[in-house]
Amino acid sequence: MTDRETLPYGAWRSPITSELIVGETLGLGDIRVDGRDIYWIEGRPSEGGRNVLVRRAPSTSTNGGGSIEDITPAPYSVRTRVHEYGGGAMNVHRGFVYFTNFADQRLYQQAGGSPPTPLTPPPDPERGGIRWRYADGLIDDKRKHWIGIREEHAEGRVDNTLVAVDLAQPGPGIVLAQGADFYASPALSPDGKRLAWLQWNHPNMPWVGTELWQADIAADGSLASSRRVAGGDSESVFQPQWSPDGVLYFVSDRSGWWNLYRCDANSSGAVHALCSRDAEFGQAQWNFAQSTYAFLSAAQLVCAYTEAGHDRLARLDIATGKLTPVDLPYSDFGQIRAVGDGIVCRAGSPTDPPAIVLIDPATGASEMLRSSASALVEDELRSYISAPQHLSFPTENGLTAHANFFPPHNPDYAALAGETPPLVVKCHGGPTASASSVLNLRNQFWTSRGIAVLDV
Repeated sequence: MTDRETLPYGAWRSPITSELIVGETLGLGDIRVDGRDIYWIEGRPSEGGRNVLVRRAPSTSTNGGGSIEDITPAPYSVRTRVHEYGGGAMNVHRGFVYFTNFADQRLYQQAGGSPPTPLTPPPDPERGGIRWRYADGLIDDKRKHWIGIREEHAEGRVDNTLVAVDLAQPGPGIVLAQGADFYASPALSPDGKRLAWLQWNHPNMPWVGTELWQADIAADGSLASSRRVAGGDSESVFQPQWSPDGVLYFVSDRSGWWNLYRCDANSSGAVHALCSRDAEFGQAQWNFAQSTYAFLSAAQLVCAYTEAGHDRLARLDIATGKLTPVDLPYSDFGQIRAVGDGIVCRAGSPTDPPAIVLIDPATGASEMLRSSASALVEDELRSYISAPQHLSFPTENGLTAHANFFPPHNPDYAALAGETPPLVVKCHGGPTASASSVLNLRNQFWTSRGIAVLDV
């Protein structure tokens, strides 16, 4: 190791440059599983911010691995503007991909390497341009429908509805449910007979008050016997999902914490908590298609939760409510999806940027499929990474605030004797966000130059 040069804080030179961060870091999200194939969306600065749908097919070899390929051809970009924050811009079913294209907000179908074909009408310049936007879809196999959220912009109004688009006769979609200001999270039962969804109204945000509804699906695809299952103006419901044996599960904050619940399969509709604890099993639903749990079987699921300021991944035995944490090198989890006997998710840690990761919940074994910054965090750059230190400090009304402190660090330099470093203080935006300890090269840009960062 070479001798360290002594320079003032802030004058250190670093290989972590803004050009590298902006040009090489990928956005990773919207994970989906189709059989053994895993799909996700990559936001690529190198392609002008185009969002590309990517597929990872498993290897036929017993040694594991697999092949990764782009599915979305240029210039298509997989991104929806429903609710403006987007998310849920694609879904996959039996080898067919369904996605919203950013430029025209049309819904497209694509099979294998074939060109995408539109399922919804084009923008009409004479009527104001883009009229319909689509998101958060699923496929109703029995009736050959795409079911999801449609946002209509017409005559100065914006209307959100739950619609079905006929795959055989493309059009703007047939309205299944309307009247609420917002819709999200359609979920189809395994037998194709029932549909669940979320809806809410102004002035509520989805983390304040939402309603979980359920309906029977008629032969023609229309809904019958619609009924509210849970939720209201003071209860936030998140991620309705059917178990493999046809029981409806969801996350609710009715206890003051976002906990997991299930609805009785019989006509009583009684709701039962799976694992009551002072922990958050849900997330603020700024985007569509968020997921914090997935079923391994009718008897067991895997869930991500936040407890005492720490994110964890665990197996949950549904019959007993026993929660068994999985020992992993990651500290942040999202987009939990089941694949085979395991899960795939987006995960990160203080030493690893967010990545698409395969996890075996039984053993804790993991395989990284794609890193958001693989070109940057090579072995020779890891020595420049500053590890966060958790800090707590008193704030108003007797409350306690928390922050991550990243001290200056660069193996090539030492500071002047007695000098204190400059400090960049960051505070997360919005009422529901929080600071993360996951490796963020934007923080490391400063610390590797001798400038401390406090992320509140």
